[in-house]
Amino acid sequence: MFPQRGRSVPSTPAARRLLLFAAAAAGTAVICALPTPGDLSVRGQYALATLFFAAFLWITAALPLAVTALSIPVLLTLLGVYSDIDPALAGFANHLIFLFIAGFMLANALQKYGIDRRIALRILAEMGTSPRLLVLAMMLATAVLSMWVSNTATTAMMVPIAVGILAQVVGRHAVRTDADPAAGFTNMQVAMLLGTAYGASIGGVATLIGTPPNTVVAAQLDKLLGYAIGFADWLLIGLPIAVITLPLAWYLLTFWLYPPEELDVAEARAEAERSLADEGPLGPRGRRVAWIFAATAGLWVLGGLDFLTAGWLPESAQTTLFGGEGATLLGTTHGHQGMLYYVVVGLAAIPALVLADTMEWDDLAAIDWGTILLFGGGICLADAFARTGATAWVADTFFQALTGTPIVLIVGAVVLLVIFLTEVTSNTATATIIAPLLIGMGGLLAGTLDLSETGAAVFLAVAGGVAASFAFALPVATPPNAIAFGSGRLRQVHMMRAGLVLNLVMTLVLTALITLMFYHVWPGLLW
Repeated sequence: MFPQRGRSVPSTPAARRLLLFAAAAAGTAVICALPTPGDLSVRGQYALATLFFAAFLWITAALPLAVTALSIPVLLTLLGVYSDIDPALAGFANHLIFLFIAGFMLANALQKYGIDRRIALRILAEMGTSPRLLVLAMMLATAVLSMWVSNTATTAMMVPIAVGILAQVVGRHAVRTDADPAAGFTNMQVAMLLGTAYGASIGGVATLIGTPPNTVVAAQLDKLLGYAIGFADWLLIGLPIAVITLPLAWYLLTFWLYPPEELDVAEARAEAERSLADEGPLGPRGRRVAWIFAATAGLWVLGGLDFLTAGWLPESAQTTLFGGEGATLLGTTHGHQGMLYYVVVGLAAIPALVLADTMEWDDLAAIDWGTILLFGGGICLADAFARTGATAWVADTFFQALTGTPIVLIVGAVVLLVIFLTEVTSNTATATIIAPLLIGMGGLLAGTLDLSETGAAVFLAVAGGVAASFAFALPVATPPNAIAFGSGRLRQVHMMRAGLVLNLVMTLVLTALITLMFYHVWPGLLW
């Protein structure tokens, strides 16, 4: 059987934590004490000071990300940005937070009954006919799961499977190659583990719940602009990007950076088949979970296809299912958000799991609440920026020079900035910091981008959100990178060598893809 655990990462030492917190507090105090610019309100200045405080602590990891997020409404209230704490806490009740909670709980159900592991083992058993294809199978299995299960949980499950496969393929007598001749790391070993991490990050881009930066961007667009990106809308954005970039990452890893040795993979495939057999048939409860998950995913997509039924469904039925302002089949006349609204569908799946006798509350509650709190803190901060005019001030002050710059250079600069900022802090924290600023740039650069102000804001924010999942060079950048590195079977130099190449290549590819799709695929569908 495959091993199940990796190594843990130590927390920040107490003395360093206190020093960093003191530095954050001092910097915040300095920003508050500076003369207020004439075109910025005092409350806006204090919102900027709060951004510095949170960004400094997030980037330095002085405190857990969620703890810093919880400090945001406190600081905003103490500084008087909000007159009382109730509106400061409103971000923690944003509807997209509950979508992510539902996604986490559905993922717990898949994991409880081993459905995710079965999918992964089946893909490996069917596709792994050569060393390169074995790496591709691992990347594909991880990416498919990461679309629905958090990329952190997916990687935590897949890395032990990868280690088990390597034990079968490479064995104890590792072939020394250019990967690291002194330590005896093989190219197969490095490509497999990096491919697992990179597959999780790329796969997470495909859906709205696949990775936190996607939801951060959607939530802040909704909060700041009232612009809603639905589940099907994001699928239209993310899936083509994942489909194109995943094989590209595999090609770079296995044909250029770390081409695997000629090894016999038959035993690894046989081990995957044995592990699949050991899982046994999916029981009645597991099958019910699979049906509930499939129905939920199908309804998420269906809820964004209202244009297919417009005109032939009665207006009241269209309003009841997809939302609108008219009368509904339920007898109400003031409109309806729609039974197929993706947050409603996601939350409805949770009682369905309990009623189907598949999950209890303890099973459902074991999710990453820290990420949920981080979302809430980020939305609070974005709301404070919007209320005080700080977003517009930052855009006018720091990004005015970009007016008139060629579109491709603007997008490329955003993608490159976010990728390399993500290398030194978590991708979720990066998206939380940068999203409101990119949204603010929308009004400034709308003419340059030849889009409406809303369209330009969506364009830039989505570009930044997607780019936050494409940082591949350092363990701290994304949870998948950290988990793969924590296996102890990689050196940082391996990740840096591959990651820097992929970062640069993906900057060019993402710039081209996002620009082409925004001007030739998405118009008329997203706004």
